Amino acid sequence: MLIFAAALLGALHLGAAALPPRIPLPVLFGNPVKANPLISPDGKRLAYLAPDEKNVLQVWVQTIGRDDARQVTRDPKRGIQIHMWAYAPDTLLYLQDHDGDENFHIYAVDVKSDKIRDLTPYPNVQAQIVGLDRHYPDELLAALNRRDPRVHDVYRISLKRHEVKLDTESPGDVLGWQADPQFRIRAAQTALPDGGMEVRYRADETSPWRTVVRWGPDDADGRVVDFTADGKSLWLISSEGRNTTALVKRNLATGQETVAAADPRADVTDPHEDVGGVIVNPLSHQVEAVSFEWERVAWMVVDPKVAADLTALKRGAPGDFTVTSRDRDLKKWVVSYTNDTRSRAYYLYDRSTKQLTHLFDSRPALAKYRLAPMKPVVIHSRDGLDLVSYLTLPVGVEPKNLPMLLDVHGGPWGRDSWGYNPEVQWLANRGYAVLQVNFRASTGFGKKFLHAGDREWAGKMHNDLIDAVHWAALKGVADPMRIGIYGESYGGYAALVGAAFTPDVFACAIDGSGPSNLVTLLKSIPPYWEPMKRMLAVRVGDVEKEPQFLESRSPLFKADQIRIPLLIVQGANDPRVKTAEAEQIVAAVRNAGKPMEYLLFPDEGHGLVRPANRLKFYAAAEVFLARYLSAPAGEGKG
Repeated sequence: MLIFAAALLGALHLGAAALPPRIPLPVLFGNPVKANPLISPDGKRLAYLAPDEKNVLQVWVQTIGRDDARQVTRDPKRGIQIHMWAYAPDTLLYLQDHDGDENFHIYAVDVKSDKIRDLTPYPNVQAQIVGLDRHYPDELLAALNRRDPRVHDVYRISLKRHEVKLDTESPGDVLGWQADPQFRIRAAQTALPDGGMEVRYRADETSPWRTVVRWGPDDADGRVVDFTADGKSLWLISSEGRNTTALVKRNLATGQETVAAADPRADVTDPHEDVGGVIVNPLSHQVEAVSFEWERVAWMVVDPKVAADLTALKRGAPGDFTVTSRDRDLKKWVVSYTNDTRSRAYYLYDRSTKQLTHLFDSRPALAKYRLAPMKPVVIHSRDGLDLVSYLTLPVGVEPKNLPMLLDVHGGPWGRDSWGYNPEVQWLANRGYAVLQVNFRASTGFGKKFLHAGDREWAGKMHNDLIDAVHWAALKGVADPMRIGIYGESYGGYAALVGAAFTPDVFACAIDGSGPSNLVTLLKSIPPYWEPMKRMLAVRVGDVEKEPQFLESRSPLFKADQIRIPLLIVQGANDPRVKTAEAEQIVAAVRNAGKPMEYLLFPDEGHGLVRPANRLKFYAAAEVFLARYLSAPAGEGKG
């Protein structure tokens, strides 16, 4: 019924006859048909995600070149998101939490017997995979906050004997661990009291830790990539002495550092993004290539041995590529491509022939619909910053005076990228212009841009969004009376800020998992975020010393200024942004008699994972947007 109502309103107000055929919500937001294929170490099989008969994402295994796919996991409800091959024969690993609580367990699957074992069967403990090594196929290094919920120690887990032994105890300030070529924990990234970061190393497991490099708060987004093969140097991502992060090699004994790859405009692509990254040869421990992203992903060759391969991949298929897995001998690669007008596509690359073989598209049903191109644009902020942004316009209608959604990314220490985005295509297909802005504090554009956002939540970070809205209106693309703001996590917070701080700019707002009170947010962070508290104090504000400042940047304390309709979405088990963040502003707005819709999902965490929940939200959002943005020009705020 909700979908029908949205379709009716869209037809009345957006001139649906001029738009392409409507893409059904399940095609965009239901489970993919197949996704995330990974090649087995022996190069003979693929493991990928696909729904079972109950529409729950499971891991499936298929022999390359054969039609013998079979399901090897049996997750009952939530669906699996993260999986990988172990080097032990016929062994797959996957992570799963309980209804979004982020206390992930590591499971092992014997793909011959289909036997599944929980390797970390500890309640209220979060497991993180630290590393696997081809030379130690029976072993897994994992970080668990089993001893102390605030810190993750490293455990060595035997895949054969199911033994879990403490390997390295955290001193309390470690953010991440790195094993050396002998699969020993010999490096750690640690948080400093000033909000900076230190990289430490040790000669062996019994030696004392020593400092490799100490980065101040401005350079704290550096990270360890790997050891060199001899264990005497570290590959690092570092912005020390430059504005953007670069790939460097640092000698552990002398501290001498050489730059292997850098771009003056863009950082090395964050490993948590879906595009680009750093390609390391696991045999030689040589970095082979690294990507940078300004408007689009661009690869830089570090090892000439892969130059011909990257050239072949760049030419092989449309879009920006990422190497997602390789077999043990590095002869066969699985490569994914993102394209703005096609769902993610996966290919098998043969190094000997330099040929790509198409495996599958994640959502093949989209091929029969006309998708909207995404155009990179650079918008100038009022104080002169270049905001790399992406504008997507609906197909089939004149790109003038359109209703528009400002779609704000989360983090805020993340970024929007060019490529296929289901939310963007949904909105454009319904007739909305969509603007995505990499506001200050977004990552990928150098540390000056990143730290221009320090202590600017609801300040200059929000000004960047407002400047982008004004740009779209001045360009004639957006009807200034029909602009909405939407986002999740930090983007949800930005939507609340838009409603409370600048209610005259927006006609409506949708908040997904966004904090409403920065004081209660920072006081309720998960215990294992303890090492990051000082960084949060530097970048957001000090909750102990300046609660009044944080309250001044919190939408909850300006709820009386909210005049536009709100839709708020929250997962009941969210460990990052607790349910109270939604419910306190819901209560404030309702008490003031303002229009408010609230969706609480009891089986979700930070973001919606289950397809039924996603479809319920997007159906409700579609009706909400049609009601408040699709009126004739000049009537959007009625």
